[in-house]
Amino acid sequence: MSTSDKDFTAQESLQLIRSMIETTKSSISDKSHFFLIWGYATLVGCLLQYLLMVIVQYKHHYFAWFVTPVALLFHIVFVIKDTKQEKIKTFIGETNKQVWMTLGFSYLILGFIFSKIGWQYSFPFYILLYGIGTYISGTLLKFKPLKIGGAFCLFLAALTPYLEYSLQILVAAFAILISYIIPGHLLRNKYRKTKITDNGR
Repeated sequence: MSTSDKDFTAQESLQLIRSMIETTKSSISDKSHFFLIWGYATLVGCLLQYLLMVIVQYKHHYFAWFVTPVALLFHIVFVIKDTKQEKIKTFIGETNKQVWMTLGFSYLILGFIFSKIGWQYSFPFYILLYGIGTYISGTLLKFKPLKIGGAFCLFLAALTPYLEYSLQILVAAFAILISYIIPGHLLRNKYRKTKITDNGR
């Protein structure tokens, strides 16, 4: 093997390392806005429904969930924005995207199911999906707060059916806080620190 071949191999190795580093950075890129959009929308929905149902005793307390279309609108705006700014596609990013697309359709399908059999059964299943989604994302992104929040949601999903419906609403609010909102803010902070470090080099 000639010297030029050795040099070329070394250069290829450096390029591979740089590519792996960029892929890792991309895998923890600032996708926190999706967790925060749906986290806060769901938290508002839960707390507003509890307020209307228990405190106000309003018959149509489910109107609280009209917050969902607003969150969906913001979600679409961010998807369009991210798609335009996305420079490279990674296996981790694409896998994570497919996971949440599947879960998104699952939320929608459950909506049709519970509109038929009754919404009093809904929260344990939604909390279960919160846990599955965030645990998988935490594993893919190697981000422990998402994994911890997701694992705790699995426990809450098993506990929730033994509670009254009004209390299930509050448990769902707590579940979304620990699985979406807190990890979402921590993920955003991690991204910003990474970005500052990169810019300082």
